Amino acid sequence: MKRLMVMISVLFMMFSTTVTAANEYNWIEGGQSVDLGDIASLNLDSEFVFLDGDNTRMMATDYGDPVSGLEIGTVFPMDDNQTWAVFFDYEESGYIEDDEKSKIDAKALLKSFKEGTEEANKERQPGERFHVVGWDIEPFYDEQTHNLTWSILLENENKETFLNYNTRILTREGNISVILVTDPENREADKKVLSEKILSQLKVNDGKRYEDFDKSTDKVAGYGLSALMLGGAGLAVAKKAGLLAVIIALLKKFGIVLIAAIGALWGFIRKKKKNSDAPEETMESDELDDSNDSTEQQNK
Repeated sequence: MKRLMVMISVLFMMFSTTVTAANEYNWIEGGQSVDLGDIASLNLDSEFVFLDGDNTRMMATDYGDPVSGLEIGTVFPMDDNQTWAVFFDYEESGYIEDDEKSKIDAKALLKSFKEGTEEANKERQPGERFHVVGWDIEPFYDEQTHNLTWSILLENENKETFLNYNTRILTREGNISVILVTDPENREADKKVLSEKILSQLKVNDGKRYEDFDKSTDKVAGYGLSALMLGGAGLAVAKKAGLLAVIIALLKKFGIVLIAAIGALWGFIRKKKKNSDAPEETMESDELDDSNDSTEQQNK
């Protein structure tokens, strides 16, 4: 019983911290265009909210997630029944040639991800280790949009599965990383949201598109699509694959707490929006009523 009360107290503290932190972030409501750094813009759906790069890093730091400095934005649903999130990074690595578009070796890549994750597991404590099960979606490249997509299925030591759905948008000077964090049960529905309401509304700025590359002046990355998946030069396999596994596993492991916290956060946002939309007279009337109630209680 004592342990249960401690857990409840911790949850209340987390909810309180979440609402306090939410007030500190510069939330951008949907229904308008938002900037993804200086590389692209996103026509944000009215059902979503957005944090820019600075606020994304602030939130990550508050919740103990690693910060790379490459963050350019995050999209969340306003509906607290949905618990997905989409993270955007931008790496100015140079122009990435897509010569491998028709010969991506999915089998070799999966082997590298597995080996990298197992190597990272040596540094983790029991209960914190994760394993690559296989491809949820094998990597494929869209030559029209210059998007590279793949999804890896992972599991923790309790055999609970989770995944990260990755898209890399190639640009003139690097690539935009788009990561959808979700679970296998909701992947298809959330993937549809990503495709129809987010990626379709993302536009790389003029002059920075993949087709704007000028071979006489622009830097070339020196690696292709496979190395991009493995973390640039291919030397950060353990760090890249393991890090994503940790982030998603934490979301899964603490799902109840995070869902509740996100619910509290969305409630705060909706309440704030509702108050800002309310007519001034109504708000003043409500404040007067509260004041009268307080006076009556004091007189009693």
